[in-house]
Amino acid sequence: MSVATDERARPAAGPDARLADPVDRAVVNALHGGFPLCERPYAEVAQALGLTEDDLIARIDRLLADGTLTRFGPLFDAERMGGAFTLAAMSVPAPEFDRIAEIVNGFPEVAHNYARTHALNLWFVVATATRSGIDDAIARIEAATGLPVLSFPKEREYFVELRLPA
Repeated sequence: MSVATDERARPAAGPDARLADPVDRAVVNALHGGFPLCERPYAEVAQALGLTEDDLIARIDRLLADGTLTRFGPLFDAERMGGAFTLAAMSVPAPEFDRIAEIVNGFPEVAHNYARTHALNLWFVVATATRSGIDDAIARIEAATGLPVLSFPKEREYFVELRLPA
């Protein structure tokens, strides 16, 4: 399960201002480490947190809507399902960044993107049903943006469990 927060979206009041509510912090911390695979996963998590299922869902919706969380959902390994993926990067002129990021986000093959302070300042994951689908998606992104896309396919896999408790 992927739960991501947007550090850039935090107000000047301090690093915990967006998650000042201790229940919201507990929700983010509980979901960060996994999500149960059962018939009613929200109910199971809610019970462990002392919430109702509806309250938990409403809190997740609010945290997504206000930008505290940037995404919430499962992470799938495209290769294990017979597909392919690659990490891709572009060098986007700063004044064009938002416009180009919106174009890139419009491709269904793009799982997510993020900005970096680097010459390659827009990074994203491309996931498709086949390896040739990766090449096709990259070609279409290049045509739509007018910018080259660099592909960095996985050579080796490492597991690093990064937990950043709120």
